[in-house]
Amino acid sequence: MQHHLYKFTVMTSLCEVHIYHPDATKSRAIASQILEMAKGLEQRYNFYNPNSLLSAINQRRESRLDWQTKELLQRAKLFYTQTEGIFDVTMGTLVATRQQTSRAKVEEAHAQLLPFVGVDHFRIKRDTIHFDNPHTLIDLGGFVKEFAVDMAVKILKKAKVTSALINFGGDIYALGSKPDDRPFSIGIKNPLDPSRYITHLPLQDQALTTSASYERNRTIEGESYSHIISTAPLQERIISTTVLSSSVVESGVFSTSLMIKPTLPTRLQRLLISDCLEINSYGVNLEKL
Repeated sequence: MQHHLYKFTVMTSLCEVHIYHPDATKSRAIASQILEMAKGLEQRYNFYNPNSLLSAINQRRESRLDWQTKELLQRAKLFYTQTEGIFDVTMGTLVATRQQTSRAKVEEAHAQLLPFVGVDHFRIKRDTIHFDNPHTLIDLGGFVKEFAVDMAVKILKKAKVTSALINFGGDIYALGSKPDDRPFSIGIKNPLDPSRYITHLPLQDQALTTSASYERNRTIEGESYSHIISTAPLQERIISTTVLSSSVVESGVFSTSLMIKPTLPTRLQRLLISDCLEINSYGVNLEKL
């Protein structure tokens, strides 16, 4: 069994596709199919591209939904309920607040736009989307990359690949095990020193995502604003959450939501790391790490 590694950049993230297969030509074709799929999703749902399908929906130039967009939005509504309103794709409405240059302007813009946040501001009727105001914006940025990994796994399974690892910027799925029957070993970064790993997790036929406070923060007048936008106050003691599940989308939704509310009820396997580097594990046997 040969190891074939393919690297590319999609959705501003470094992506790796590890395929264990005896046929190099077939592996290359599969990787090309995964890249084409991911690029297609990036073009369709890029929040900042004025020519994307998502921008057309946000600008109210398009209301018809194809099956894929309808599925994504329906799942987003479902996760909104499951996370008690924490995971909310309409947080894109507040993106403009981070473009301000002072804390006063950030707070002013936040107060003006907050009433238009919430998935209840749009509804799906048959194959069309309807908004109840002109201000609500949908941002699938925290959703589409994870969805792309799940789609990549489907491509691999359809091609009869039994051993592979997909990693799109830390959104990971391990298909099967390594050729020697050992599970894949996934490093969890030390949130206080991302150049080091604090532990490793074995992964086999599972998805894993991590959300951490060291990622993509912006400072305005001394105030740090996380890339995780929420209407609820962040609980600062937890600075990293890792979630294992059967799909990367589900892991991504809950790793982000648990950063905001660590006590959110869920049966998913998870690791929560506090600011004193204490690891709290739920459903993960630390003795096997």
